Amino acid sequence: MEMVSGVHIQYYFVCHRKLWLFSKNIQLEEGHERVQAGKLLHERSYKNADKKELAVDNIKIDAIDGEFVREVKVTSRMTKADRWQLLFYLYELKKRGLSKKGLISYTKERKTEEVILMEDDQRELDKIIDRIYEIVEQPHPPKVINAAICTKCAYYDFCYAEEGDD
Repeated sequence: MEMVSGVHIQYYFVCHRKLWLFSKNIQLEEGHERVQAGKLLHERSYKNADKKELAVDNIKIDAIDGEFVREVKVTSRMTKADRWQLLFYLYELKKRGLSKKGLISYTKERKTEEVILMEDDQRELDKIIDRIYEIVEQPHPPKVINAAICTKCAYYDFCYAEEGDD
């Protein structure tokens, strides 16, 4: 696997199976309704930001606006995953000599959360990245999690497809 990205961090907190499938280039999200809504939201957001859609190595940031790295999300349903994804971006930028704070904007709820990278977060991210590599190096995907979020996932049909009657 190449370097860990923000998507890997997000999927680590959402579903280890999705993380594993994504890492194997089984990417079923193209054309998925929720993914398209997110892409449209990103296109329309941060028109006045200093830098928009900045890609650096393994990170793709929505925007940098002054002292803040900004992320936009439709809803706060995945708050923990969103927070850790932004912490990962802040950590990667810090390793490159750029210290920033973070802001996550949840458009549906019209709220914004500030995120600040702390020493404990950096240590935890090192552990999370190690765990991500362990998961993606497994020979088989992790089991289906059977959670409520599964029904809205782009991988739903893949995970819940019935095997043939052999």
